[in-house]
Amino acid sequence: MFLQIVNLILDVATGLVGGACLLRLIMQWQRLPFQNPIGRFVFAVSDWLVMPLRRFLPGVGRLDTSSLVAAWLMKLSHVGIMWLVVGANTPLLGVLWTSVFGMLHWLVSGLSAVILLYAILSWVQPNSGSMMLLSKLVEPWLAPIRKALPQPGGIDLSPLVFLVILQIAGMLLAGLQYGGL
Repeated sequence: MFLQIVNLILDVATGLVGGACLLRLIMQWQRLPFQNPIGRFVFAVSDWLVMPLRRFLPGVGRLDTSSLVAAWLMKLSHVGIMWLVVGANTPLLGVLWTSVFGMLHWLVSGLSAVILLYAILSWVQPNSGSMMLLSKLVEPWLAPIRKALPQPGGIDLSPLVFLVILQIAGMLLAGLQYGGL
């Protein structure tokens, strides 16, 4: 039970910062404005880690490498601490492997949450300010599905299809992540 409690605390703490770093990465990739409550939250949670990394890691095109590395460092710290707590009986390469796939799993989980929120808000508050930001975040992911998928009865099923795709990807990543340790 002690290990579960430690893992939960580490997952919440590193997940919050790592998730903010990944959201920062996606928002900068899509050139979304940060002058909103979500953008200010992302900066407040991630600046302490991302800004020092910027001195050493320049961006590559639209890719904010410092945000990506910051998210990976958060997952690596989670996995590394758990590795030490359980006795460090697996190779260090397994810790690196697990942290990479764990970070990708965060990305899939975060996208799933954003898609769910987008789908719910599209029904209850389609004209809210949050909906505009969520729309800009998810439209690039949903557009290819909408092109390939018919809309029976005028209902957009692309969020549901994308959620199924994300769930499958999450299962595959979890298998790869825990196969590393």
